[in-house]
This record gives sequence, structure tokens and C-alpha cells, in this order.
Amino acid sequence: MTALAWLAIATAAPAAAPPPSIQDCADCPEMIVIPAGPFAMGTSEDDIRRWGVAPTNRTVGWQMPQHRVTIAHRFALGATPVTRAQYGRFAREVGDKVAGVGWESTGLRQTDDDPVVRVSWDEASAYAAWLSRRTGKRYRLPSEAEWEYAARASTTTAYWWGDDAGVGRTVCDDCGSEWDGKGTAPVRTFPANPFGLYDMLGQTFEWTRDCWNEDYRGAPADGSPWMTGDCAVHPSRGGSWNLDARIARSSQRARDDHDYQGNMVGFRIARDMEPGE
Repeated sequence: MTALAWLAIATAAPAAAPPPSIQDCADCPEMIVIPAGPFAMGTSEDDIRRWGVAPTNRTVGWQMPQHRVTIAHRFALGATPVTRAQYGRFAREVGDKVAGVGWESTGLRQTDDDPVVRVSWDEASAYAAWLSRRTGKRYRLPSEAEWEYAARASTTTAYWWGDDAGVGRTVCDDCGSEWDGKGTAPVRTFPANPFGLYDMLGQTFEWTRDCWNEDYRGAPADGSPWMTGDCAVHPSRGGSWNLDARIARSSQRARDDHDYQGNMVGFRIARDMEPGE
């Protein structure tokens, strides 16, 4: 199949209705079932020129080369980032040594419905393990490919809504919301993408499961996490309330140490689908 042929498949119009959701307990995160499929992961040289990202920006190389990925499996992804209320239930049960204390003092004005921040990759992974024990299902952090595939939701533009950041679509430093540059907004404040996922772009960076690699040469092509590279450092995706809209593009990447806690970084959870679901 030619590159144009598979890209045409990847850019086909999304389904009229979002995939179904599942919820494994009354206070568990709502999970959206994401279908399998192909997409173009990363940023092309044409994209760099079109979106005005400075070629000298060191993160440009991190997003390249653009390459074909086929998500070979259905999976579920949190409809929203994990909220302070959801993380708080975990923290009360497991204690500070596992959950940390940074999330309680973020320096931001947040509600229980805001995305939890100042949670390290280690702590986010511990939350996934705790949720797995509670429910008997396999929760985890999403792979970086799963995350971008879900964020794009069958689109190829800079943002799922188009190539222009527009006004009032999300929270960033220049996105035209009342929270810009000040902090996070409650989840579901802004419209969901075509897959039914809220707050994928802007708001907070979100941890992914992969080890860090400086570019995509040799990256898995099946959507699985890349488990070689620098495994003390992990990619995070999505942009932040205090960075400009170009950092909220679907293909933008960031990285941090596994124990980093920052008020720009949160997470959303993924879940494996079982036969028959």
C-alpha cells in the first residue's frame, strides 16, 4: 500500500458517535473505548513550516521522523485526565510514601474536578497498579503512540479541531480562556474530541509509559510502548496551561525524569480490553 493510500485510511472521517464508555466502579475514571487503526505519528517537515515552529527549537527533532503506526488493538483511555478527587481516594488508601504529597500543594487554585498535577511518573504508575488491584482489570499508562492516536482522533491537523489554535478550545498561555497562564480548568470545560476524550490538548502534560528516545527512528510501529532507551526519563504529551498553543499540538513531545513533580504535569489512565468486551 502506498503512503498516500494508508494516509487516506488514517484521515477518513470519524464515526458519527464516539466509541462506548466503560466504568469499572462507581468512583473509577470513565474510560472511552478507542478503536484500532492506522495513523501518521509525529511531525513532518511541511508541518513544521506550516505551523511556524522554529527549526532551531530542540524539540522539533524529538517529533520526527513522521512515521506510520497501526494501533493493532482496541484499548480504553480515560475520558478525562485523572482528577484531584480521583487521585485523593488513592492517596488516602495508600498513604504519602506511595502517592506523594506534591499534588496537595500545587500553587494553583484548583477544584476537586481539576486535573491532578505534581504527580510523578512513578506515582502515576502506582495509581494504575492500585486501580488494577481494585477492579481486577489491567490499568496502566498509555503508550506514547496510543496517546497521540487518541489525541488526533482520526485527524491530521495540528489540533483535533484544525490547524489554528483558535479561542476558547483549551487552556494554554495564549488560548483565549479565563484560565490562561493562571492554572488548570475543571475537566470537561471544553468540548471533547471525536473519540469522546476531553482535555487531551492544553491543560497539563500527561505522562506516557515509554522510555525516552530523542526521535522516532526505530520506534515500534504497532502502538506498543517503546521500552528501550533512557528508562529513567519518560515522554509527556499535551501541552500546559502556562505554555503557548504550539506546545499543545497533537505531535508535540516533552520529557521529564521519572520522579519529577511539576504543576504542569498530570496523567490519564489506559486500560486493556478483555475478550468479549
